[in-house]
Amino acid sequence: MTKANVNVRIDSNIKELASKLLDRMGLDQTTAIEMFYRQIIAERRLPFQPVVTSTLDEQIAAAAIKNNPKMVELATDENGNILIDKKLHPEIYNWAVNG
Repeated sequence: MTKANVNVRIDSNIKELASKLLDRMGLDQTTAIEMFYRQIIAERRLPFQPVVTSTLDEQIAAAAIKNNPKMVELATDENGNILIDKKLHPEIYNWAVNG
């Protein structure tokens, strides 16, 4: 079997943390990467589902819907950013500001 190299640039902290975990699993980085590639081939897809993280505006809108069964209609500015009236929706405003 012919071997090939894979050159990857990765954040040094991520590499270090992953390497420590792999060591505890009894794996080296080469074996782990080969396992990852083999799983991609076997499943014909990534072995995990990438997820798009919600923007702050999407999180606010979701909180507005969840916290107000009457469906809060929020205004937006010219850039599409959600504007929250602190007096009308104090719970949503506080959530947006304080998390």
